[in-house]
Amino acid sequence: MSSRLRVDWPRCAGRGLCHELLPDHVSLDEWGYPVVTGDLTDADLQDARDAVSGCPEMALRIVSVPAR
Repeated sequence: MSSRLRVDWPRCAGRGLCHELLPDHVSLDEWGYPVVTGDLTDADLQDARDAVSGCPEMALRIVSVPAR
C-alpha cells in the first residue's frame, strides 16, 4: 500500500496553504486550487500530516491506495 493526498472539493476554498506546507506534492492551478501529484514517501508523511492538520477548511486527507 502507498499513501496519497486527497482533496475534498466541496470543502476546499483554494487558500493555497497546502501548497505552502507541501510544495513537492501540491501545486496550484490558475484559480489557486490544489493539484495533488504522486505517492507520498515515508519521509513525506509527517509533512503531509502537517498539511492535513493545517488546512483551514479541513479539505485534505491522507488515503492508502494499492501499490502500482
